[in-house]
Amino acid sequence: MTEKPDLFLFDQQVREEGFLTVCGVDEAGRGPLAGSVVAAAVILPPKEDLLEKCPLLAGLNDSKKLSEKKREALFEPIKQYALAYGIGEASAQEIDEHNILQATFLAMGRAVENLKENFKLQPDILLVDGNQDPKIMDNTRTVIKGDANSASIAAASILAKVTRDRELVKLDEIYPQYAFKQHKGYPTKLHYERISEYGISPVHRRSFLKKILNG
Repeated sequence: MTEKPDLFLFDQQVREEGFLTVCGVDEAGRGPLAGSVVAAAVILPPKEDLLEKCPLLAGLNDSKKLSEKKREALFEPIKQYALAYGIGEASAQEIDEHNILQATFLAMGRAVENLKENFKLQPDILLVDGNQDPKIMDNTRTVIKGDANSASIAAASILAKVTRDRELVKLDEIYPQYAFKQHKGYPTKLHYERISEYGISPVHRRSFLKKILNG
């Protein structure tokens, strides 16, 4: 079993290049058939300052590697102890209008704007998970598997994932026939069965369901 890299070291090395406010950006929900795509942007203090105030955040990791319970446990501490954070999203309708990649970039841009507006803090650099630059600001670095290598990107991945999962639980209350609470909108067998039985809802991504619509 490989040892988990020090996610804080990655961000510290970027700071040592002269970028003092390092902002991690990540998204959740590119693959589902329903609901919005959600992005988050997070600026964390240096490791020693953060862990002195909240040792629990030593457990920061790629949200996909954490249990739902662990993600939920980290959600509020990230918001409380981050220097700044922002959350943005693009709706199913915007995904259909622009395509999922451009909608993801929209959500990321909104997350960064939300961070700047609410905390009056300007990032010196964006670290964006993946290999595609959303063109939000000039100083941007794409980081493949960033959520498993950078603390700020990992924190953003948790905020985005928990926010989106909670939204799907709310949608389950409005559209209980689709079982959104169980599959969170992802293309599972159960989800396809419910779409087949009840048709497409207003929160489904029609561009993801062309075969069903044209069938």
